[in-house]
Amino acid sequence: MHSSIPSIDGGEDPHRAPPVAPRRAVAAAVAGNALEFYDFLSYAFFAVYIGKTFFPVHSSYMSLLLSLAVFGFGFFARPVGGVVFGLMGDRVGRRASLILTLVLMTLGTLGVALTPSYASIGLAAPLIVVLARLVQGFALGGEIGPSSAFLIEAAPKDRRGLYASWQFASQGAGILLAGIMGLLFGHLLGQEAMLAWGWRAAFLLGLLVVPLALYLRRSMPETLHARSAGPRPHRAPARYVVIAIGVILGGTVSAYVGSYMTTYAIATLKMPPTAAMAATVALGLFTLVFSVVGGLMCDRYGRKPTLLWPRVVSALVTVPAFMLLDASPGVLTLVLVSSGLAAINALTGAATLVAVPEVFERRHRAVGLGVAYAIGVSIFGGTTQFLVTWLIHVTANPIAPAWYATAASVVAIGAMLMMPETRDEAA
Repeated sequence: MHSSIPSIDGGEDPHRAPPVAPRRAVAAAVAGNALEFYDFLSYAFFAVYIGKTFFPVHSSYMSLLLSLAVFGFGFFARPVGGVVFGLMGDRVGRRASLILTLVLMTLGTLGVALTPSYASIGLAAPLIVVLARLVQGFALGGEIGPSSAFLIEAAPKDRRGLYASWQFASQGAGILLAGIMGLLFGHLLGQEAMLAWGWRAAFLLGLLVVPLALYLRRSMPETLHARSAGPRPHRAPARYVVIAIGVILGGTVSAYVGSYMTTYAIATLKMPPTAAMAATVALGLFTLVFSVVGGLMCDRYGRKPTLLWPRVVSALVTVPAFMLLDASPGVLTLVLVSSGLAAINALTGAATLVAVPEVFERRHRAVGLGVAYAIGVSIFGGTTQFLVTWLIHVTANPIAPAWYATAASVVAIGAMLMMPETRDEAA
């Protein structure tokens, strides 16, 4: 990392070269993003308990399905957040957008964690949770564009892949933290206490770092108004939004099938919840580590190869991996499958969050990435866990999630072939 430099804001020289972010500024983007993903995705990892709390129907399958449907509700607001905060990031600045998304995510998380159960307040409980999920989705939809734009613009030219890869790595950090919380609470509390209040405590503990994250974000340098370090080819933003959605959907479906593994292990493989939570820990750890590896590969070999070849591998190995898990269900197999698929997806996922924002000019970057990412994730990520639960039920085939992830990877490969190589272009 490079040493600190004076920050740039709108009133300073617009022809100044892009700043190199100090460690604290990169930490602000990364820590805030990790916290927001922890808050948003913890819902999926505790879906079984949340379903019983807010949707106490007679069938455990229907309770889980309703819980996952509300998980998907959070994705409906993500395109709106991508547009609103993307435009704000491209006009007002990256820093202001990132401060506001963090505040809104905190409010949404409090809404989920503090809402009384259905048994206490009846129908108001699931309605409040749906509203809180919409607030969370709106905030997270607005997080990706400005934070990725900031990391790319504040990086040295030959380290943009590494800097931007921390966006995806921070998602892994959020998942890892959620998994550790789930394991810890599961071992200490047991099923009854987890259902009564344990899952709520896991949400609230994540909010303890909000003051620090806000402090760091307030001190971030502003990169919007810095001059690009060189000429860039002109590209039609609308065309590349469509291509980017295709690129993003492959990683999105694979990622949310990965985050479904804990629920899959409990509901389909009938594993104990504490053992199943090992899948979340593996997913988070390997996403964190291999995202950084993917960033380094982007800088050395280029964006396009790092995008494409791991996605091809994912298309080839996901079904056999699920077949192995179904044939030999156990903690070791669960961890091996979750780790391997997470590592492959992290390589191409990190490359996506480098290559896609680099395609857009600085004045369209936050909104271009934000809209493409939010639409791709909303349509495909928001429906993945609901859809694969339904597919397993109606087909009686536990391999159904793998076939769905493989089909998404094939579509993404086609879109990746249309992406330009941007490693040697100016930011």
